[in-house]
Amino acid sequence: MTRSELEHVIRASAAILDVEDIVVVGSQSILGRYPAAPTELLESCEADIYPMTDPSRSAIVDAAIGEESRFHETFGYYADGVDEKTSVLPPGWERRLVRVANENTGGGVGWCLDPEDLAIAKHVAGRPKDIRFTEALVRHRMVDRETLLERLDSMELPTETRAVITGRIAAQFSIG
Repeated sequence: MTRSELEHVIRASAAILDVEDIVVVGSQSILGRYPAAPTELLESCEADIYPMTDPSRSAIVDAAIGEESRFHETFGYYADGVDEKTSVLPPGWERRLVRVANENTGGGVGWCLDPEDLAIAKHVAGRPKDIRFTEALVRHRMVDRETLLERLDSMELPTETRAVITGRIAAQFSIG
């Protein structure tokens, strides 16, 4: 998904939900801070979104412009309606959201995760695709090691999970 495609999803989601503010979580939120992010970070054709004021309404988006919808068939990308519990995020993430609003968002405003918050969420999820994503963020110097560790330290996580993520971050920065 490209930045212009994300802007289209924001515009369509805002119109369908009759709201202004759309939160974008998941990998495509990298397009908030980095509109021309490297291709390897843009492999997903879905944008995980929810309306800021009422996340429970995200199912409406799934029905209208979700996977296998006419929107998806027409454009090749889609919105995945999620909620505020989809990503495990560090405290204060809401204050660090990156605003996406221009003529392409049609009055809608996308609020994308800060890259370090996104990276931490991916580390917590820990799936192979998430680890590859965080490796690419490090390789392209899109996240800061100290900021990642500070955000990780601010979270309530099991000791073992924290140790695994700390080790993974150290390894990625020693290679990247």
